[in-house]
Amino acid sequence: MNPVTRAVCPGSFDPITNGHLDIIERTAGLFPEVIVGVLENPGKKPVFTLGERVELIGKAVSHLPNVQVHCFRGLLVDFVSKVKGNLIVKGLRAISDFEIELQMSLSNKKMAPEIETMFMMTKNEYSFLSSSMVKEIAQFGGDIRDLVPIEVATALKKKFSTNGER
Repeated sequence: MNPVTRAVCPGSFDPITNGHLDIIERTAGLFPEVIVGVLENPGKKPVFTLGERVELIGKAVSHLPNVQVHCFRGLLVDFVSKVKGNLIVKGLRAISDFEIELQMSLSNKKMAPEIETMFMMTKNEYSFLSSSMVKEIAQFGGDIRDLVPIEVATALKKKFSTNGER
């Protein structure tokens, strides 16, 4: 097995939360290069466009010199191969996350045996946090400043004040 030179942290990140950021920061401390892969999922109706998500994540990780942000569509293993990555890092909050992520990991391994997957547990303080929850709180005017990077809190407030309830 080759040493990990480029790890990929994938997700839709609509929006990125402090839980996501924690996993990315910890991954950046372990590996020389990290790519945050922002998935364009045509089956979902995101609050933020793909470009907005990439920009917000770029601001949130700007303090990490070994992290880059890219967007992708299609299979994760194809994206990982394209960016010459050899490890997928996924954050886990609860046992329900593990069941879903295990299925995806096994499918990815079947399609691309050379790519490994590593699961990283979130810190306890973020174990309840999800993008869906953040959007719902923001939609109804709740305070999300402790849940997301400041740029995201500002962007969500603006998005919901100009678009009304989604």
